[in-house]
Amino acid sequence: MTKNYAYYFDPETCIMYKFYYGDIRLDDIITSWDYAIESKIIPQETIGFVLEYRKAHLRIPVSHYKLIPAYYQKHPEIFNGKRVAILTTNPKDIVIPLLVETEDQGYQSKPFSTEEAAIKWIKRNEKY
Repeated sequence: MTKNYAYYFDPETCIMYKFYYGDIRLDDIITSWDYAIESKIIPQETIGFVLEYRKAHLRIPVSHYKLIPAYYQKHPEIFNGKRVAILTTNPKDIVIPLLVETEDQGYQSKPFSTEEAAIKWIKRNEKY
């Protein structure tokens, strides 16, 4: 299986970026988070996440959308109190993030079409 994601932590903003490429299935989302958590890639000082889907296509059945917030809720040590911004410009790919947003508990998520808007929204939640 080819890796269709990459990570970048911006030490200046304390935002963790996760870039997705190509077709993305639910398993890709879960295994990439599992890898980041198990490998301790996510720094303690992370204030939020930008999930970059503009070079990807979500291939997740709409009926499975609840599995994403359920995953976030199973990992409160990573996601509680954080904001998760989803970057996408493809109208077909915005449905899942909008549905996930309705299930947010302990964290917040929201779709955006520009990185600037996503960063501004995440930084409004800074704890310092």
